[in-house]
Amino acid sequence: MPAAIMPGAEPFSAAGGPAGALLVHGFCGSPFSMRRTAARLADRGLTVEAPLLPGHGTAIEDLLPLGWADWSSAVEEAYTKLRVRCPRVAVVGHSAGGALACWLAERHPCVRGIAVVNPLVQPFEEELRSGARILLEEGTAVWRGEPPDTADPAASFPTYCGTPLAAFLSLNDGVEEVALGLGRITCPVLCISSREDHVVPSANGDLLVSSVSGPSARVWIERSYHNAMVDFDHEEVEQRVEAFVISVTAEPGEEDT
Repeated sequence: MPAAIMPGAEPFSAAGGPAGALLVHGFCGSPFSMRRTAARLADRGLTVEAPLLPGHGTAIEDLLPLGWADWSSAVEEAYTKLRVRCPRVAVVGHSAGGALACWLAERHPCVRGIAVVNPLVQPFEEELRSGARILLEEGTAVWRGEPPDTADPAASFPTYCGTPLAAFLSLNDGVEEVALGLGRITCPVLCISSREDHVVPSANGDLLVSSVSGPSARVWIERSYHNAMVDFDHEEVEQRVEAFVISVTAEPGEEDT
């Protein structure tokens, strides 16, 4: 049985109108990072879901046996349920949540648009993955890494204090699949990138905007690191995501209402 949910890591849900938004957090994160954006969209009358991905937001032991298939299945289930209630749905994702947003858009052409923040859309370097495999084979299940990547020293949010290596390798396998399918994304794409990101190289955003078949826009933020949704630029990120989601989920003539 999973451990109790960390304070602040709870899923977010709000009933609203026929426009919907699905918000997907990143690897080892939680809906905490999405909560302000989710609340803004709910205040605009959207139906909003920000689920807690399997193995996240509780105890790191819950994440050890899980992988890409668990997270992608959960996201697809959340999207499918939201789509029943809302004919117009946009997807927002941060980091690995950006990979899951792309994965959905590749498989569901009816997605109205995706807004991704520092998205992970190509696997990490082979040297890093090879090192993770070696450590795992030697019996190291969790790599105790660096603190969360934020420029704001006061930033605090629920996360794990290490990286489950098997889950990390599974994430890379899933992202490799996503990278091969980016050309199938035909909906509008907003890619928000931190100028300085110590976790996901900006080349991921370059690949995304150059590969999708639909219209794309790239926005750079200057004061935040990887966890931009809880960092110095979070208000700009929230505003831009809100404007994008409202635009792509609106019926003609509704954009400014």
